[in-house]
Amino acid sequence: MHAAPYYLFEYASEAHVRALAPVFSAMEANVVATAPAAADSAFDVASRWFGPCSGINEDPVTGSAHCTLAPYWFERLGKTELLARQVSKRGGTLHLALAEDGERLLISGPAALYMEGVISLPPVG
Repeated sequence: MHAAPYYLFEYASEAHVRALAPVFSAMEANVVATAPAAADSAFDVASRWFGPCSGINEDPVTGSAHCTLAPYWFERLGKTELLARQVSKRGGTLHLALAEDGERLLISGPAALYMEGVISLPPVG
């Protein structure tokens, strides 16, 4: 099994990203769509993630997509911290910051617990 192609498309405005209506059955790649956030917004950037090639038409909040978006927008905006808004139907907010070592991305934001569990490993030896 091979990984699906993945594309990043930058749009002129958050309104364009919000208005996207993909035909998922026709898509041959997963896509992150992004734009600068609206001028009257508290956010720096807006995005949506479409992954029909991975079995998820649209993910409401996608941390992994922001691992691609953060360096892209850090460079474009000349920043090392961003407040991002994924503008899916449910939506979500992510705070993105370049770690002090300059190599890692720190992602934080509000979250909801949806499952708890215990992982038991067999004894070694």
